[in-house]
Amino acid sequence: MSSREPKSEREGPRKDGEEEERKPFLLRLPPSLLGDLRGWAEDELRSLNGHLEYLLREAVKRRKRMPPS
Repeated sequence: MSSREPKSEREGPRKDGEEEERKPFLLRLPPSLLGDLRGWAEDELRSLNGHLEYLLREAVKRRKRMPPS
């Protein structure tokens, strides 16, 4: 997204009803992994970006539930 877009279009809803600004960043992946992720996102009817966000959120939730080692 462009930094020239209105702030409201760069934000996404949070569970608590507040808006959270999304921060862009560059992610370098091997082509084979990127292809697998694109296919998986397509299977789940998500955009690649949406699917990556979903996977990362789920991983963070699981990590928070794990007892410290």
